[in-house]
Amino acid sequence: MPKRTDIKSILLIGSGPIVIGQACEFDYSGTQALKALKEEGFRVILVNSNPATIMTDPDFADRTYIEPITVDTVEKIIRKERPDALLPTLGGQTALNISIDLAEQGILERYGVEMIGAKLEAIKKAEDRDLFKEAMKNAGLDLPRSGYARNLREAQKIQRRLHFPLIIRPSRTLGGSGGNIAYGHEEFKEVVQRGLNISPVHEVLIEESVIGWKEFELEVMRDHKDNVVIVCPIENFDPMGIHTGDSITVAPAQTLTDKEYQIMRDAALRVIREIGVDTGGSNIQFAVNPRDGRLVVIEMNPRVSRSSALASKATGFPIAKIAAKLAVGYTLDEIPNDITRETPACFEPTIDYVVVKIPRFTFEKFPQAQDILTPQMKSVGEVMAIGRTFKESLQKAMRSLEIGSYGFEEKIEISANRDENLRLLRQKLETPNAQRLWYLADAFRLGMGTDEIHGFTRIDPWFLEQVKEIIASEGRIKERRGKTAELTAGFFNPLKQMGFSDRRLADLLELPDAEIRALRTQAGVRAVFRAVDTCGAEFAAYTPYLYSTYEGEDESNPTARKKIMILGGGPNRIGQGIEFDYCCVHAAFALKEDGYETIMVNCNPETVSTDYDTSDKLYFEPLTLEDVLNIVEREKPDGVIVQFGGQTPLKLALPLERAGVKIIGTSPDNIDLAEDRERFKQLLEQLGINQPESGTARSYEEAQHIAERIGYPVLVRPSYVLGGRAMEIVYDQESLRHYMTHAVAASPEHPVLIDKFLDDAVELDVDALADGERVVIGGIMEHIERAGVHSGDSACVLPPKSIGKDIQDEIRRQTVSLAKALNVRGLMNAQFAVKGHDIYVLEVNPRASRTVPFVSKAIGVPLAKLAARIMVGKKLADLGLTSEILPRHVSVKESVFPFSKFPGVDTLLGPEMKSTGEVMGMGSSFGLAFAKAQLGSGMRLPFQGKVFVSVRDEDKESVCAIAQRLHRLGFEIVATRGTAAYFHSRAVPAEMVKKVQEGSPHIAEAIKNGEIAMVINTPTDAHSHADSYYLRRNALDYQVPYFTTIAGADAAVEGIELLKEGELDVQALQEYQAAGGRSG
Repeated sequence: MPKRTDIKSILLIGSGPIVIGQACEFDYSGTQALKALKEEGFRVILVNSNPATIMTDPDFADRTYIEPITVDTVEKIIRKERPDALLPTLGGQTALNISIDLAEQGILERYGVEMIGAKLEAIKKAEDRDLFKEAMKNAGLDLPRSGYARNLREAQKIQRRLHFPLIIRPSRTLGGSGGNIAYGHEEFKEVVQRGLNISPVHEVLIEESVIGWKEFELEVMRDHKDNVVIVCPIENFDPMGIHTGDSITVAPAQTLTDKEYQIMRDAALRVIREIGVDTGGSNIQFAVNPRDGRLVVIEMNPRVSRSSALASKATGFPIAKIAAKLAVGYTLDEIPNDITRETPACFEPTIDYVVVKIPRFTFEKFPQAQDILTPQMKSVGEVMAIGRTFKESLQKAMRSLEIGSYGFEEKIEISANRDENLRLLRQKLETPNAQRLWYLADAFRLGMGTDEIHGFTRIDPWFLEQVKEIIASEGRIKERRGKTAELTAGFFNPLKQMGFSDRRLADLLELPDAEIRALRTQAGVRAVFRAVDTCGAEFAAYTPYLYSTYEGEDESNPTARKKIMILGGGPNRIGQGIEFDYCCVHAAFALKEDGYETIMVNCNPETVSTDYDTSDKLYFEPLTLEDVLNIVEREKPDGVIVQFGGQTPLKLALPLERAGVKIIGTSPDNIDLAEDRERFKQLLEQLGINQPESGTARSYEEAQHIAERIGYPVLVRPSYVLGGRAMEIVYDQESLRHYMTHAVAASPEHPVLIDKFLDDAVELDVDALADGERVVIGGIMEHIERAGVHSGDSACVLPPKSIGKDIQDEIRRQTVSLAKALNVRGLMNAQFAVKGHDIYVLEVNPRASRTVPFVSKAIGVPLAKLAARIMVGKKLADLGLTSEILPRHVSVKESVFPFSKFPGVDTLLGPEMKSTGEVMGMGSSFGLAFAKAQLGSGMRLPFQGKVFVSVRDEDKESVCAIAQRLHRLGFEIVATRGTAAYFHSRAVPAEMVKKVQEGSPHIAEAIKNGEIAMVINTPTDAHSHADSYYLRRNALDYQVPYFTTIAGADAAVEGIELLKEGELDVQALQEYQAAGGRSG
């Protein structure tokens, strides 16, 4: 049946900000769906609060609403746009939850909006555990025994029926939020209580543990004629008990017999039919007891999921695109396969290679968090690798992670105390953690057997044997040390086929990397590139989507066209997220439009950059020097872009240039000039630009001397980092000693940078474009939080709110002179601090920064596209941008944090970046834009109630004005003794409340009991941070809006004043951009 003609316009709900459990895979699936629907001639309306995604660019939907994803906001958009249909299955759990609420509150019916893609009944059957249980019973399928509880008493009743350990899962959360395992009564009570608090419907599922069972996922698609295809069976390397997003996963499944797979496949068909998803994709998770083969259904997502993105990239089958087409009436046999152009979508993909996904964790950002993996997701990104065998793709994935690993490096010193080592290993094997894969290798090195390791880890023996064989090969490699003549093709071929990197071989043979590469190529052992074709090479592939291997023939077919290679950003992590992928995609689009052949290199399966139709050619490969050089040798590009993918490709810039690769845009030497402290300091002196007093220390003694010279507080950090890694504000000598001994090991090769910390300064971020002749400012953003909060974590506003025109103009002048001095070709980001009338440069990055998508949307100019064109020789005048655009509206960016995923972690912001994503609020005034940004980030500003205030002495005067405004708005003020006394002396009524350490009834209890509507708390210095930690943590856990800076509290009050005056209006990005801005 062809597409429906009774639908003309479709509303698509995005997934909002990037958070743990819901990352950029929904940007990828949403972008794909928007393209598919527009291709079919539908008018598409999008709502998504995330500015960093490609999908919220104004070209993808007809109307793009960068607005908070709340029921009220979406209802306003529906009232204004009157869509015929709502597609809820492409924006993760966020879109699904909002769609259920819109339907249940009668909003869809009121405006005559039909839900397509999945009917409400099907969504509820899959999402509501009781209905799901009933449905599975009807389908004759087994589930873990379980029960639902809405309070602790009900939970304890269920617990008596089942045996410990038990798994507790809160209902309707994402990424397994609040999910955990309880091994005993006390732990059970704690986990249940936390789960009830975090669940939007105040309900938890308590189920029998299937920990240690094998876990599988099937990606299934079904159309309204009941055609069903299984896109891909995915097997988890890690057993049940670890969230699937935190597990290493393998496609296709490796350890199922054909009979077992057919049984699972039949079960999947029964699930999708029983639930009733009849136009789209679903993800179904199974657990199998390895002892007796019992198969149970764990859950079903009636939507496109994280695994759908992985399955799409693993097979080349575009699940999101096909799901969108099925939702509008097509059947699978009517949709052609883009890759083969011969087979329809009802042909199940067949793959003749193995895909491995490994998650990327950032526990180092949260020192108080334990590196333990549980049913609650904690990873912030992932990598995927493709190889002919499991061993090859596993080792390729390991080096893709960018954690300094190029294979199975030792984690423990094998020659040290054996008993001590075995004790540590048993603990690391038994308790799942981010490093467990490497500890498996050490266990084999120490002589543990497969059965013993299986006993500790419950990882399938087949996978363990594969690791064992890699480790055995390492032993044989070491035997060739000092025998260069034996390093022949016969030596290299089998090892490269197992996925060994040149770098790992170099370590094992104790030779330099470059020498290994030279010996290998002399021996004639070179990578070949094979195509991903969805059909096991039965049909020709028309979309060049390639991976490297060391067997078979090369299928890359390089052309003679002018070509540009773009290096992507690798795995998502805190400090380097989707914003950089956004820039890479823009470069690919712009250069493709200009007639270049574009080649993308990346290893992140979640992103738009690794979609097979973003560039002319996609190499799904690790971003290491070896792997990039292999592609360069094959393709011989006319230029390589390293400035868009964050620190990942930048680290390769100089080594690539030394290898003769042409880097286009700002030269690697000028990038280094901006990153190298000593060189940059000299440049600033020549230009007469101030920077905070600073020094570079290579030992603790040097650090102490510098700190005394420039005066405390000082900002300390290691050199060459992204995302403020290990950056701290140090207030005294004792804290400095602690930092130098615990946080970093300073050395001549790895110096520590020390700057005077400008307390209470206002920070600004400037994005600019330069073409070698002209410099144009993209935007000046003022940080709402004061200096000391990492720029990626601070809320910011464009145009600036409190900085006068004269200071802004001086900042513009300094930015222009810096861009010219660094001979920038493309994008540049500069950070400034303003204290009184003094301006200081904090840092300059002659590359794309994480603010580019936000600024581009705020001013209506695609900065990254223009930058890419400048890199290939265009001038700003040719591109029609010769002066700064000053928008008529206000845009606010707010950051989103993963604190709720890490119990025990303080929510205080500092110089080390901790946010995972961002939202954007736009409006005619600052208050309106800020209120929208808060709503978008999940913080609901209160309209009444008690506001608790506790601030350091130097903030009392400024908080007093805020308290007066709150009092006028009808709020009651509650404060600790000192602050309350100060308020009374200034005639502000305040009720006194005890601090936590002063005994009951104290402020933390008041927060727990729901008596407090908002918290304003600025801690004094490092020592008192701990006193107020408990308070901030409670505010987070009980979802009370809290502000830890005066500027943030002041902005919040402005937002509340505005919200109390009238309703939030909604406006499409296209309307803001049509209103234009004035040229500066």
